[in-house]
Amino acid sequence: MTAPGAPPGPPAAPGAGPGLAEADRRIVEAQLGRPARGATAVGWRCPCGAPGVVLTAPRLPDGTPFPTTYYLTCPNAVKACSTLEGTGLMAAMTARLGQDEALAARYAAAHESYLADRAALARQLGQDVPELDGVSAGGMPHRAKCLHALAAHALAKGPGVNPLGDEVLAEMGPFWDTGTVPVSGVVRPGNCARIQQ
Repeated sequence: MTAPGAPPGPPAAPGAGPGLAEADRRIVEAQLGRPARGATAVGWRCPCGAPGVVLTAPRLPDGTPFPTTYYLTCPNAVKACSTLEGTGLMAAMTARLGQDEALAARYAAAHESYLADRAALARQLGQDVPELDGVSAGGMPHRAKCLHALAAHALAKGPGVNPLGDEVLAEMGPFWDTGTVPVSGVVRPGNCARIQQ
């Protein structure tokens, strides 16, 4: 199940796994250009096989509370979200939330889903993070603040969970289809395989 405009890829269960596999960790660190702090599992994979979203612990190893459970790592998706953020899309989405009660209700439900997923992950990891009570990500439930967080949530959970995340994915289009193929079958960050229709 995928969000509109999203490539095929199975969503992962929140909290699946105690940490990233070594190969995934290396790819994510190359994508981010830094260590993958608190990453517990791959939440969504690009059709090229590389992690595109990671689940992050509610409390990082240094003790810092971290609200962004679903963290977007795919360089193509990050770039597409950044481009969209420059268009004023977040302000338009926030305005719509104040005008469309049905949309606002679905977005509030996405917020609750996010909180439930983070609570489940915290329980699995034996973490207590009261600093994050009631705080999700991406501006939920009252505004659109970070398209990266909304897209990551939509990719990891599949369509119909986060309505604004689904819209972001539709606006991004096929971000994974760069028209390139991995060199010698090796997946390199930002070098997605072309989707064969």
